[in-house]
Amino acid sequence: MLRIAVPNKGSLSGPASAMLHEAGYQQRKESKELVLVDPENEVEFFYLRPRDIAIYVSSGRLDIGITGRDLLLDSGANAEEILQLGFARSTFRYATKPGTASGVGEFGGMTVATSYEGIVAKHLAEHGIDASVVHLDGAVETAIELGVAQVIADVVETGTSLRNAGLEVIGEPIMTSEAVVIRRTGAETGDPKVQQFLRRLQGVLVARSYVMMDYDCRVEHLEQAVALTPGLESPTISPLHHEGWVAVRSMVAAKEAQRIMDDLYDLGARAILTTAIHACRL
Repeated sequence: MLRIAVPNKGSLSGPASAMLHEAGYQQRKESKELVLVDPENEVEFFYLRPRDIAIYVSSGRLDIGITGRDLLLDSGANAEEILQLGFARSTFRYATKPGTASGVGEFGGMTVATSYEGIVAKHLAEHGIDASVVHLDGAVETAIELGVAQVIADVVETGTSLRNAGLEVIGEPIMTSEAVVIRRTGAETGDPKVQQFLRRLQGVLVARSYVMMDYDCRVEHLEQAVALTPGLESPTISPLHHEGWVAVRSMVAAKEAQRIMDDLYDLGARAILTTAIHACRL
């Protein structure tokens, strides 16, 4: 069986299980379940701490895993990402009290508090900065107030918690992160079970990004309509019983669907419908 690591908690857990379910895999019903066997798909899922997943995968005990890019890089594990999953996006940045520093070049001799010691130490070394890094678990905003550090490095979404702590973001982002599928570095790339798993997840990503659009259009406007909805290869076009009209079906980007519907309507198209795509293979 293909052995896959899945986050057991945190912001990665729910979206990861939801994507796997959409891809046709069984998922646990109780959070206490640590292992789930899906015999129909010949997969065994192991629910692990997100921070530990890269370590397990790099050991070769598990074939692939889902974790955050930040956790993968911070672990220093011998593993690599092979597919971006598009959820749990975040930006990793430095923050400090106003007036302390304007960028990483001024961190020399300071102490940086973070939950991601590996990433920060590497980033400072790459910039030739001689600064200390102290590891703290959980929220690090209070480290400066308590005198543990002069700078913190943490995941920043809206920046509200930093502002509430009297801190400001400084310098360029250290990195951006999102959920990724990982495997051991140098692992066999042609494993058919791994390839099937990746195709299923890619199908979910495409299905989430596109909708199927159907509409009726007069023949004399067809070329203009097709220019708006070219599809992945080309639209499906069928004649209607009413002479001079055709039915068109095409995949369109979900984020553009409303604008395209407006443009089609202005062109004279009618009966314009969109439907969700639950799965696909391209």
